[in-house]
Amino acid sequence: MLDSSYPWFILVPDRDDITEIFQLDIADQQQLIAESSILSSAISHQFNADKINVAALGNLVPQLHIHHIARYTTDPAWPAPVWGKHASRPYSAEEANRVIDKITRALGPDSGFIPTQVRD
Repeated sequence: MLDSSYPWFILVPDRDDITEIFQLDIADQQQLIAESSILSSAISHQFNADKINVAALGNLVPQLHIHHIARYTTDPAWPAPVWGKHASRPYSAEEANRVIDKITRALGPDSGFIPTQVRD
């Protein structure tokens, strides 16, 4: 997510026409939880988070996706949810790519995660 107030990543399962976790078969549900845990751990360690918020809202984007947000007791929205609290602070493309590279390296080349680079 392009808000530099928080290291914020979105996990999108590679499944068509799925809007809810319960629509996944059991194996895919277990895979999603495992991948979410791996990503949460990497975010926590790489960004020294006080707390990791994980949420599947999908009110505006119906495709199933899971938000993973590093939270800090000093962040602008703490202790409230991040949504609608403050205007986002965009990253420059260089800053965003630095954060993406950091989490990609932490996950490792065989993780199966496919990062999306940011362009100016």
